Amino acid sequence: MQPTSPSDLASTGLTWSHRFSNLGEVFTEALETAPLPQPYWVGHSTSLAERLGLPSGWTESSELLEAFTGNHVLEGSQLRASVYSGHQFGVWAGQLGDGRACSLGELAGLEVQLKGAGPTPYSRRGDGRAVLRSSIREFLCSEAMHGLGIATTRALCVTGSDTAVWREQKETAAVVTRVAPSFIRFGHFEHFCHTHQHTELQALADFVIAHFYPECQTSTAWDSNPYTALLAAVTERTAKMIASWQSVGFCHGVMNTDNMSILGLTLDYGPFQFLDGYGPSHICNHSDTQGRYAFHKQPSIAYWNLFCLGQALMPLVKDQDNAVAALETFKAHYEHAFAKAMAHKLGFAEAHENQRPVIEEALQLLAAEKVDFTIFWRRLSHWAARRDLADASVLDLFINREAATNWLASYDALLDTTPDAPGAALMLQTNPKYILRNHLGELAIQAAKRKDFSVLHALQTVLEQPYAEHPKHDAFAQFAPDWAANIEISCSS
Repeated sequence: MQPTSPSDLASTGLTWSHRFSNLGEVFTEALETAPLPQPYWVGHSTSLAERLGLPSGWTESSELLEAFTGNHVLEGSQLRASVYSGHQFGVWAGQLGDGRACSLGELAGLEVQLKGAGPTPYSRRGDGRAVLRSSIREFLCSEAMHGLGIATTRALCVTGSDTAVWREQKETAAVVTRVAPSFIRFGHFEHFCHTHQHTELQALADFVIAHFYPECQTSTAWDSNPYTALLAAVTERTAKMIASWQSVGFCHGVMNTDNMSILGLTLDYGPFQFLDGYGPSHICNHSDTQGRYAFHKQPSIAYWNLFCLGQALMPLVKDQDNAVAALETFKAHYEHAFAKAMAHKLGFAEAHENQRPVIEEALQLLAAEKVDFTIFWRRLSHWAARRDLADASVLDLFINREAATNWLASYDALLDTTPDAPGAALMLQTNPKYILRNHLGELAIQAAKRKDFSVLHALQTVLEQPYAEHPKHDAFAQFAPDWAANIEISCSS
């Protein structure tokens, strides 16, 4: 979709602000452009463009195409990269930073970043580029998670170039424009704590509180310490985010502290995967040889990462007992959020203790045979609309039909004990028909390499509304083919 002619659309109606970079040069550094030749549009989000206030027909603008590829700086915007540090695979990695991302500033209160626009002072000898494959994956998964109602960064567009980039093999370059209220990470706080820049650490915490957690300024909890209140609030948001991941079978793959959002958003889509067959110990990241970030470990890893954040905030929190108490709220927040999410998957508006055995047995049955997680819950949603024990649509997913039949009878009896339960109506708005399976992303990527973006656009359509039926796209809701098991994703994905 190459724009047919230059346009001045980009010059009208875009008012940029720079709240984070205005904190000072120690937080971000200005960049020069590193142009990619002959960029072209790959995909875009119309809804997000409207949210940002982009003008109608913006994808016909040559100026915006160049700007969202990092070739041109729009009036009022800036190219800046931020510094942070972090723990990677449980080991302190020291200074990291935006190695292939840069911020343009904020539109309509949302920060706009380019990922893959070239080297930064934090590229650590890397080229600062992203490839078409990884950019399409991030674009689609950002919008898929948003469609699922899960806290996430968003993606405005992807642009491509035929410029060669080497990863495990020769690929072509691309840039994904991603959007969030802020991209501040746990690692930002770790950086200023562990480099003993405590004045800057406080400035960063004050900025986050003022703009994103104003309730912490006046909180009377935690001895009225706003930084302890911040730690507690981030803990709660993170717990809820992880519970939502577990309820839809989402594996992040690389939960380093520098990939953890201070706003509790799903951040940095690299070696992610939605489960096909349900395997609690599944490892989606080919680089994760020790299984640190296996699916079932995600809650405990989030908890560990929060303790790293707590350590980074200690110069401000000061009271260790209060910090630990704030962090300990993770368990209750997670258990409550996960129980409620699973109750919704079963058709109950609220979670109750009598649901726990049915949920636990369901997950055990799914794990025993690696039953497709998404298809099971979607079929159960339709089954709940009929409640016919002779309906074999759910039972057909299992080899051990006796165990499945017994479970289904227990679930049916549980529904009887809650006659006012929303049932199928709630389930069909909770259990998606469509998720971004690895093989679907791969189909979109392979077509895009041929400059055919029709698969990407069709897939985007269903992922933006994953609970709708979309009968024309039923193929996207089928079981993963055998070849999908051979797809390997790593930290370069």
